[in-house]
Amino acid sequence: MSPFNRAITYLSAMRFSFKLLLLYVLLLPIRLFAQTAVGLKCEYLVNPIGIDAPHPRFTWHLVDARQGADQTAYQLAVSTDSLQLKNGIGNYWQTAKISSSINLIIYQGKALQPFTKYYWFVQLWDKNGKSIGSPIATFETGMMGTQNWKGTWISDDNNVHTKPAAYFRKTFKAIKQIKSARAYIAAAGLYELYINGQKIGNHRLDPMFTRFDRRTLYVSYDVTNQLQNGKNAIGVILGNGWYNFQSIGVWDYERAPWRARPTFCMDIRVTYTDGSVETITSDKSWKTSTGPIIFNSIYTGEHYDARLEKAGWDMPDYDDSKWGGVTNRQAPSANIVSQAMQPIRNVEKIAAKSMNKINDSTYVFDLGRNISGVSQITLNGDSNTVARLIHGERLYKNGYPDQSNVDYFLDSASKTYDPYATDIYKLNGKGEETFMPHFNYKGFQYVEVKSNKAIKLTKESLVGYFMHSDVTPVGSINSSSDLINKIWAATNASYLSNLQGYPTDCPQREKNGWTGDAQIASETGLYNFDGITIYEKWLADHRDEQQPNGVLPSIIPTDGWGYEWGNGPDWTSTIAIIPWNVYLFYGDTKILSDNYSNIKRYVDHINYLYPTGLTTWGLGDWAPVKSTTPVEFTSSAYYYTDVNILAKTAKLLGKNDDYLTYSALAKKIKDAINAKYLNPKTGIYAKGNQTAQAVPLYWGIVPDNLKTKVATNLADSVAANNFHLDVGILGAKAILSALSDNGQAQTAYRLASQDTAPSWGWWIVNGATTLYENWNINAPRDLSLNHIMFGEIGAWMYKGIAGIKVDESQPGFKNVILTPNFVEGLSHFEATHTGPYGKIVSSWKREGKTVKYNVTIPANSSATITFPADKKVYLHGNSILQTQRYKINSGSYEFEIR
Repeated sequence: MSPFNRAITYLSAMRFSFKLLLLYVLLLPIRLFAQTAVGLKCEYLVNPIGIDAPHPRFTWHLVDARQGADQTAYQLAVSTDSLQLKNGIGNYWQTAKISSSINLIIYQGKALQPFTKYYWFVQLWDKNGKSIGSPIATFETGMMGTQNWKGTWISDDNNVHTKPAAYFRKTFKAIKQIKSARAYIAAAGLYELYINGQKIGNHRLDPMFTRFDRRTLYVSYDVTNQLQNGKNAIGVILGNGWYNFQSIGVWDYERAPWRARPTFCMDIRVTYTDGSVETITSDKSWKTSTGPIIFNSIYTGEHYDARLEKAGWDMPDYDDSKWGGVTNRQAPSANIVSQAMQPIRNVEKIAAKSMNKINDSTYVFDLGRNISGVSQITLNGDSNTVARLIHGERLYKNGYPDQSNVDYFLDSASKTYDPYATDIYKLNGKGEETFMPHFNYKGFQYVEVKSNKAIKLTKESLVGYFMHSDVTPVGSINSSSDLINKIWAATNASYLSNLQGYPTDCPQREKNGWTGDAQIASETGLYNFDGITIYEKWLADHRDEQQPNGVLPSIIPTDGWGYEWGNGPDWTSTIAIIPWNVYLFYGDTKILSDNYSNIKRYVDHINYLYPTGLTTWGLGDWAPVKSTTPVEFTSSAYYYTDVNILAKTAKLLGKNDDYLTYSALAKKIKDAINAKYLNPKTGIYAKGNQTAQAVPLYWGIVPDNLKTKVATNLADSVAANNFHLDVGILGAKAILSALSDNGQAQTAYRLASQDTAPSWGWWIVNGATTLYENWNINAPRDLSLNHIMFGEIGAWMYKGIAGIKVDESQPGFKNVILTPNFVEGLSHFEATHTGPYGKIVSSWKREGKTVKYNVTIPANSSATITFPADKKVYLHGNSILQTQRYKINSGSYEFEIR
């Protein structure tokens, strides 16, 4: 090509590139301000299967970055025919075009049928009346009632004392072309399901723990791809879980009224291309045997003898002639319902940070962080080699794991055959072997691998898996303080470590659903994670456990322990506080409606026992630094909170008589607390310690005209203690917000960012990656290193620094309350929270004497901002009215505070 032609070609290409650039520039505003409907969920799950709700909930949100963006109308359609739906026809339900900004509606169409896939979409209209279509989403119904089960509950003929886990198998032939297949499996205990050599799903520890004799969960799977034409094999392994507790602890699970050998019921529903349906069920045709899992305890560990492995046991051509028959069993409960919630998974794989070889048969691995979950070991050895994997949160000075902080509730006599937090693996000697327990989890950072023979391991030989309910993160914190960032991360790590299908207190020593810990941490969880399905399940556990007179146990679920100790309004306020918090964060009244009668029975019982309005029932400010607060004071404050929530719920649900009754009772309790404990002249409650001042401020008990005085006294108390905490868990729940909500944000921040004892920061300085159970890091007991009961600080960072708060009058962040505090000690702070309407951003940065405050409010919502009263505020260079409160619509804004 001549130079001239090359030049012409080059110029032509440049002109073409310029046209592309021009087109991009012209289209950029369209791309930046594109409007779409996203986040379509049914029952707060994405395209779920196994839905039992006859009137499921649909949610979505509008993405539109323009300021003032709104949804002005919607139309929703549900159909069994996706092609019809694309043409705008819903053969099961189709609403009219409804002028409304709501993005949560309840199905009101034709009766849903079991085992049916439904397609749905929503059409939205924006602020200009422009139509916006969503992608098509799906949901699939499950059993929708126990009458639709075809299978029989089966088990082997062993008893509760039999240690080896039961294995089950069945073969069948698919003689037609398979279109789709679903497996529905319910179990009392734990299970793993296999088809043709493949483990089905990536869940761990299914089904979730419930009160087995009152409610049993089943799980649904799409197994279309695992089945094949011709011969198929189905395999099931059953683990003990909490159903057949074979360890001996102090909570009496070994004496649970439901205790029995694990059992299961399963239907595999196969739909063929000709439209016919075949159901393969659990029945007497199954065969059973034991295998390599020779002991499993949800509490302690798993023992596995690889020499007993049955290669191919879950394959079609396996010879099961030596396997025995199964026995039929009674269903554990009459209430078998779908597990419609985020499952537990191995969410994160964690490589060992270091390995310490102590000798040829002993190695200690450090994951570098404290987690809930399991370890996985890969090793070689002969068939007489036995490896013990001993898990702990800390080390002795000699480098071995120290379990003394958490193992004391396990019966000492049983530790010889059931060692605490220890997996035992017997090698088969056939080459490289990998082991990870099936039916257990632990809380740990360190793993000692101890063998009866010399073995060779490297740092890569062991990994950890962080196991927890796989809830989607919806919040983030980022600040100029490394300490604050680490406290936030540690709080989240403890929250997740203690979310195992229900909230727990600690993942090692107890694994119990302590109510007090959970109500304290609920806001932290809701700011950071999409956890509504876990809380709805756990409140169903509350309903299962509540006695007819309204009493709840201190741990839920329970075998019966906790009705006589540890309960009371400061702990079992979960029945009211958690439904209320879920309502505030999601704007969904269902959890309040579902639990209304339970809250009412609970409150009525306390009123019957304590007609004066003051109650002494409760544990009080657990684990304080030094000062103590009267139990009557803190328990009565929680009693007031519960009654106040009940009154507000009654109003929401249209129960006006109840609203009047419980509003009057709430006033009576508040007046009784203030009459006995408040000195109105001094603004001092009780003895004036931090908890006594903080709790009434936080829960709204202080008279309005005394709030400033009470808060000042609280700040003075903190300052007198050199800006250190002197609270237990009830005080820790209240103190930071009690300060920052009442003009004392700087004191709150100094307390939160303290790095000497006692403080959250002191834990971090001493290497913590999770929150502790005790302010004293050298306490001789009650020192779990992964506890959530001091976890309110995680929620406070959103509320007290970024200022992101729910608006009780417009819940679900329909209107966002923003009260940022530009505290000294931070040069920048950013918090984000993705709520029902989208992502909220509250971010500020100090530039000299000016603070730049950036806010993003998602489409279809608004915000009310409260600025400091003594500052001038500018928006886009223009001064705004000094009313302190400034209302904005959706969109992004930058303010300057001078």
